[in-house]
Amino acid sequence: MMLKNVSLVEDFKKVQLQKEPPDYFRHLRIFEALYREATQLGVLPLKDPLEGIDVDIRLAMVLNVRTAAPEDQRGVG
Repeated sequence: MMLKNVSLVEDFKKVQLQKEPPDYFRHLRIFEALYREATQLGVLPLKDPLEGIDVDIRLAMVLNVRTAAPEDQRGVG
């Protein structure tokens, strides 16, 4: 599904952030709970931390490609 009204979503995000500013300690508790759950499920720690590293590197290279924006999107006109 593709977003049709991106500005509406951006406005929603801004309102949500104004309502509830980020809470570092709350987020830390969530992270720690997720980590404990992952270790209990046996997902972490990884048996072989380098397994799949080639895929991660390839994906990072693809995602970090920088291209120039088309003329009409740069605000140059």
